Amino acid sequence: MRAVAYKIPQPISAETSLLDIDLPTPEAKGRDLLVEIKAVSVNPVDIKVRASTAPAEGEYKVLGWDAAGVVKAVGPDVTMFKPGDEVFYAGAINRGGSNAEFQLVDERIVGAKPKSLDFAAAAALPLTSITAYEILFDRLKVQDPVPGAANAILIIGGAGGVGSIAIQIARALTGLSVIATASRPETQAWVKELGAHHVIDHSKPLAPQIEALGIGAPAFVFSTTNTSDHIASIVEIIAPQGRLGLIDDPKVLDIVPFKRKAISIHWEMMFTRPLFNTADIIEQHRLLTKIAELVDAGKIRTTLTETLGTINAANLKKAHALVETGKMKGKVVLAGF
Repeated sequence: MRAVAYKIPQPISAETSLLDIDLPTPEAKGRDLLVEIKAVSVNPVDIKVRASTAPAEGEYKVLGWDAAGVVKAVGPDVTMFKPGDEVFYAGAINRGGSNAEFQLVDERIVGAKPKSLDFAAAAALPLTSITAYEILFDRLKVQDPVPGAANAILIIGGAGGVGSIAIQIARALTGLSVIATASRPETQAWVKELGAHHVIDHSKPLAPQIEALGIGAPAFVFSTTNTSDHIASIVEIIAPQGRLGLIDDPKVLDIVPFKRKAISIHWEMMFTRPLFNTADIIEQHRLLTKIAELVDAGKIRTTLTETLGTINAANLKKAHALVETGKMKGKVVLAGF
């Protein structure tokens, strides 16, 4: 099968940072589906792994943790899918990625593709949807109010891939007032279009902008990027006994200032369930099913904003370079081989 992979972690500008190669087609066993890949999306995790993780000696590493495709074969223990089913999923970080013609994935982290979307539009959704859903309901538990706080969530980095879907999920499934940050006219317009009640500029001090809204201190803050740059502002903004969620990787994160307000800190990593085969791993199948239902009901839209052609090394290099700018609006997708 055709695939895109690498042997040596390098900057994306390097000639051999990503390569077109041929690999054996894997065989579905156990609860695995063998999926024929139709479209993939690129995320910051692809950039982090490519730049830092070497494959085993003599082997290639295939990236890709967002996909939509068609089930070609199933393992003997599969109960939820059959060949011919159209699916979407993020996969597992400790297994071969989706930048290949075929991929093995555990059925318990797979959802049926939204019927109203084509493969490209669907491929933009899984990783960010899982991340946003888990941070809202499993980590921050936004369904449980914070006494005396404004029933509101501040989403820092609202125009990125995760922020773009978090805004929509919060609007579709909660009564929260959604405050999103964006710093450019085009990204501010984007988050308003997605349903944010309020938009503030993260390139300026946050606290005065929150105060000017007149809604009170938000119960929840979800920081998707540059958390260390905003930590002092978050301490000032968030309500006593509030909850902070984050997904980025600050080199240093001093949480001591949150003690006075008894703020709880919640990490989200959407790969945790498949990585550790947790007892509740099937929750990712269930939440993707919920996302597909919301999409087909017209309550959530795809966050696809750019398509860069077919799945090959040259186009994936362009996608990686685009994501590396840190100025993405929504998601970038590649479709077909």
